[in-house]
Amino acid sequence: MVPRYARPAMSAIWEPEARFRIWFEIEAHAAVKMGELGIVPPSAGKALWDWWATEPEIDVAAIDAIEAVTKHDVIAFLDWIAQQVGPEARFMHQGMTSSDVLDTTFSVQLARASDILLANMDELLAAIERRAREHKYTPTIGRSHGIHAEPTTFGLKLAQAYAEFARCKARLVAARAEIATCAVSGAVGTFANIDPSVEEYVAEKLGLGIEPVSTQVIPRDRHAMFFATLAVIAGSVERLAVEIRHLQRTEVLEAEEYFSPGQKGSSAMPHKRNPVLTENLTGQARMIRAYALPALENVALWHERDISHSSVERFIGPDSTITLDFALARLAGVVDKLLIYPERMQTNMDRMGGLIHSQRVLLALTQAGLSRDESYRLVQRNAMKVWESDGRLSLMELLKADPDVSAALSDAEIEDRFNLDYHFKHVDTVFERVFGKA
Repeated sequence: MVPRYARPAMSAIWEPEARFRIWFEIEAHAAVKMGELGIVPPSAGKALWDWWATEPEIDVAAIDAIEAVTKHDVIAFLDWIAQQVGPEARFMHQGMTSSDVLDTTFSVQLARASDILLANMDELLAAIERRAREHKYTPTIGRSHGIHAEPTTFGLKLAQAYAEFARCKARLVAARAEIATCAVSGAVGTFANIDPSVEEYVAEKLGLGIEPVSTQVIPRDRHAMFFATLAVIAGSVERLAVEIRHLQRTEVLEAEEYFSPGQKGSSAMPHKRNPVLTENLTGQARMIRAYALPALENVALWHERDISHSSVERFIGPDSTITLDFALARLAGVVDKLLIYPERMQTNMDRMGGLIHSQRVLLALTQAGLSRDESYRLVQRNAMKVWESDGRLSLMELLKADPDVSAALSDAEIEDRFNLDYHFKHVDTVFERVFGKA
């Protein structure tokens, strides 16, 4: 992982020492339960936990040195533990296979990573809601195809983002539940050499569910769902980031990223204030989405198990969660400090001579008795004059001067169709749907 985009709490989950500590807990919990069942001496589990109570350091370098000889990471770890604990350590791993340790550990890591991501999403949602309520009635132009459409409010723009991230959070909660699964079932998952109650005990101790049918590995459809969920969240991050990037364009400039004292936007041009944070978020979102494809390809393993998924997950587990952790935190900061310019929003709405009210005139003409096609034709022929004048002409005045329009609508009726407040009469309803009753 690139250190530039890594935050300490999430990175710590993926450190070798953290991984080895989870491995130990799995082995020690299993030994305790096997001691209760009479499969191994009860002293075995006690010896392991007594050593653990001394708060030993995990010698990653020593374990790596053993692995360099054994060419097997779990065996290297068990050998190192045996050196520390003594003869009782020989009862570790009874009836277990490497995947019991590796897959269950991966589940623990992804569950812990999910908890951090969910906390991030809460912070992001809080920032979005605060700014949405602040600008609940701030008029701005809605755009379709990048072209002025009809008025909306900046609060509604942010309410949409809130609703989207609320869905993302719900998906991540579901994905966490699906991935937080324990498998301690032995070779090919038959429990031939280990009792199912050992798996139940380990799962309970680690706060995991039980994989109902493992084939020596936890089925990778669970992981595919998890990483696909991260990819969808990344898409939502980029959606909001791209919106902010557009709004910061010089020709638009309705909002922009906070520009801190001493910050410099360009090595060559001192005037520049660039949307570097949201551009960075776009790039990070691309990477997170890219990790979903190999997770999907991991689903189809050979028979009961192969390890084609293993190398993939060594990349995508840390990289996707660390990157999304950084991205969500960054986006929350961008929203929290976003500079918003209501006057510029009003200026942009006004620059096209009232074209944004064309639909209301169209509907008024149909209600006055004209066909929809005729109504459309009358409004459009005047609207195109305004368009071609780059907003220097007024749609309202052209409509008043059009004898076909004035025959159906009075000047007062035309003017009423240019009332901006008309578009905001249901803002409260939308906000209540999104945020609940105040």
